[in-house]
Amino acid sequence: MRLRLVVPAVVVVVLLAWAIWHFRSTKNATVSTDSIISSKPATAAGSSGSATEVYAHNLMLRKGPDFRVYVRWLRGQMTRAHQNVNPSFDDPDSFFLDIKTGVLRANVGDLSHYLNTSGVANSALSNISLSGNGDQVKLHGTLHKIVPLPIEMTGTIAALPDNRIRMRVTKISVMKIPVKGLLNGFHIGISDIIHPAGISGIQVSGNDIFFDPEKLLPPPHIRGQLSSVRIVNPDFEEIYGNGKNDVARVEQWRNFLRLRGGTLDFGKLSMHPVDLIMIDVSSDAWFDLDLTHYQTQLVNGYTRMTPDAGLQIFMPDLSQIPQNKANRNISIQWLKNRNAPPPADVVSK
Repeated sequence: MRLRLVVPAVVVVVLLAWAIWHFRSTKNATVSTDSIISSKPATAAGSSGSATEVYAHNLMLRKGPDFRVYVRWLRGQMTRAHQNVNPSFDDPDSFFLDIKTGVLRANVGDLSHYLNTSGVANSALSNISLSGNGDQVKLHGTLHKIVPLPIEMTGTIAALPDNRIRMRVTKISVMKIPVKGLLNGFHIGISDIIHPAGISGIQVSGNDIFFDPEKLLPPPHIRGQLSSVRIVNPDFEEIYGNGKNDVARVEQWRNFLRLRGGTLDFGKLSMHPVDLIMIDVSSDAWFDLDLTHYQTQLVNGYTRMTPDAGLQIFMPDLSQIPQNKANRNISIQWLKNRNAPPPADVVSK
């Protein structure tokens, strides 16, 4: 009789344990955007070689002096570019941004300017400008072949499984005349217009031009599974994963950049594990983060430590910092005189 009671009890305990395990596994497997601002760092990213989780909303990331990426939403990781070198804000080449879901845009005018100032300008093509709508794109420029010739290429763009962008050229016109109507002496093809040799991130095959954004654009280099690309004037848009759904969920959130786990260097400091959030205090649409001058933004912001030893930094846009403002240190003379009042720009809490 006692054995009959013990067996059902054991079965109940086993089933209860399985239910608890299944609930926890399902809960941990679900990524909720509502928990992103949590100040508790990710315990799984504790080792020095682990990646840093990255979340960003309405971030305008400056990639060098001539290019900006507008991040409507990003969830991914910051990973090392070199095995024994920590990712560092001071060296954009030291890390990759691996995107899991995201919606990124770049101004078409910025793209045109960057192509003119990069290696493409050393080819036979100059004065490049881009235009288009949806998957339709036009590339205008000046072709230097015997004599300078105005040229226009029309085509369609699409995201490829290997995360490159393909432009399939459907029409080439020189002096507004289709290439087929030109004199035979010109013999103009796509490879004559864009010489991919020596230009990192561009390949030409038949009527297709392949662009690799990771290699073509300046650091920090961005990688991820592209879902679609299109022109939404005045911008060129890239969608990674199901980023469009995430954008809708976080529409009312403040502009921010969140980093969790792993190791990160910035200035003279090194944070491990990383628990850092930068929050935009401006009222405009984008959080303007310039990695070249981020320390100026940090100095003119407000920093506080969380109970979990994380950092919250409330930062102004670079453009909103007065050019004539002196970023002063506390002088040794003030330290030696306890009766001297604190500097005017030091807030007492």
